[in-house]
Order: sequence, then structure tokens, then C-alpha cells
Amino acid sequence: MSDTTIKTEDGLKEVLRSVIDPEIGMNVIELGLIRHVDIQPDRANITMIMTTPFCPYAPQLLEQTRRTAQEYLRVPTTIEMGLELWDPSMMEEGAADDWGLF
Repeated sequence: MSDTTIKTEDGLKEVLRSVIDPEIGMNVIELGLIRHVDIQPDRANITMIMTTPFCPYAPQLLEQTRRTAQEYLRVPTTIEMGLELWDPSMMEEGAADDWGLF
């Protein structure tokens, strides 16, 4: 496929499965941390939240997510930290089973 292939939000989310929260050991998609994606032909923006307000890995996770997305999309990508509070119900269906949460 050529560089002109349209990059989709679904494709981006698959790529972002490689971004792992080191404290929890699950990826940002399973955890439901990606809250909004806006992909334009010349730029992209992602809104992401953390599992806790004072996550010590927040800067690392935000930058790794931005960099991974930008490499996949091949357009300048910005990332914003959302203000929404995370809760386990945001996790991908079945992901919480390993934790025994539900």
C-alpha cells in the first residue's frame, strides 16, 4: 500500500495497542484511555485520560501515544490530557475479566 492509504481511527486504535501502561500492564485501548480521536488530512489530535489523576507515568504514556500515532498516521499529531475521571467501566469489554473486577 502507498503512503496515500487512508488511515482510519480503527487502524490507529490497533496500533495504539502497543502502548502499555507500565503500572497496570494493559494497553491504552484495553483500559479505555483514548477518549477522542480527530484525524484530518494534514494533522491529528487525540484526547487521552489517565487511570488516576496523579499517574506517575502520565508524561511517558502521553508522549508514547502521540509518537506512535504520528508514526502510523504520518501527519503531525497532538495529544491532550482530558479531564474526565477514569473508571473500570471504560475498559474494553472483557478486559476487566483478568482483573476480576466484574
